[in-house]
Amino acid sequence: MSEGMNPSMLVVWGGFVLAFIFGVVANKTNFCTMGAISDVVNMEHWGRMRMWLLTIAVAMIGANLLYYFGLIDLSKSVYQRPVLPWLSLLLGGALFGVGMTIAAGCTNKNLVRVGGGSLRSVVVLTVLAISAYMTLKGLFGQWRTSFLDPVAVDLSQWGFSAQGLPQVLAKLTGLPDKTALLVTLSVVGLGLLVFVFKDKRFRSNPSHVFGAVVLGLLVVAAWYLTGHLGHGEDPETMETVYFATNTRTLESMSFVAPVAYNLEMLMLWTDKSLRMTFGIASAIGVVLGSFAYAISTRQFRWEGFASMEDLRTQLIGAVLMGFGGVTAMGCTIGQGLSGISTLAIGSFLALTGIVGGAVATMKWQQR
Repeated sequence: MSEGMNPSMLVVWGGFVLAFIFGVVANKTNFCTMGAISDVVNMEHWGRMRMWLLTIAVAMIGANLLYYFGLIDLSKSVYQRPVLPWLSLLLGGALFGVGMTIAAGCTNKNLVRVGGGSLRSVVVLTVLAISAYMTLKGLFGQWRTSFLDPVAVDLSQWGFSAQGLPQVLAKLTGLPDKTALLVTLSVVGLGLLVFVFKDKRFRSNPSHVFGAVVLGLLVVAAWYLTGHLGHGEDPETMETVYFATNTRTLESMSFVAPVAYNLEMLMLWTDKSLRMTFGIASAIGVVLGSFAYAISTRQFRWEGFASMEDLRTQLIGAVLMGFGGVTAMGCTIGQGLSGISTLAIGSFLALTGIVGGAVATMKWQQR
């Protein structure tokens, strides 16, 4: 990093640019995890699901190659902490899955819709942000920390310093850590690639393939930005820190907590202790990226609620997503892409909860 360059500003502006591109691509390709699950459940169509799985594979392979070559340390991310709060991850994920289904889209999808002119999504995100903030620091947070988070498994008791699948494999087999990482990455990452590309129709859809690769690489780039370029010595304290992240460690794309922090900054703008962060900038970036695409393609249009019943269900979904997303430590992007890319056991649990909650709600809606 060159002298005089502010690492915090680099992380913030870098996060904004990456998220801006994310918003453009997500809007253009109609990238939506809830939509992908719905396509499979309701129509048995796997096109968007394969796009999501390809995005996961690219993010996973890229992030772990950065880790393998020592450019970032994924073991320091919040996803890799040795304490595994399995109940919070499963229940939070399930509630998020229910919420995103009745709200017709996850946090990322609503950010993209706001950029496209959806006033409905503005309301959904506002309620989601309030619910998420209450789960971080308010009434919901007391319930979470008192009843859910304490139900956990401390893997450090068995000698684990992190909860990644490679660490488990190394412990069980005696393989060197780097060898275990490559083996795990080969089995999971390459397995996903084989499943995705065995479908001829998906291979012949360049929009989905290109979109998935770009989105996956954006997740990787965010890890590199916060974990390498944004990692250094604080000139004030002389300590080695991660600059401009809410978790005070390396981060990648995630939108539930950042939406809450956006609301906090707007409400407490004159509080000098608050700072712009990677997460806050990335949430803004997705909206503006989607807006730029919608305007440039003349697809921008105002949209509201269809009925009072639509308003009611959307607000319930927003509350569930806010609480569930924070409790599960991430959403379909935060856990479904960024968390999974670290190969953390907890991220697989959270994703299982999200998919399970979404599928159960869709089946209930069908009946």
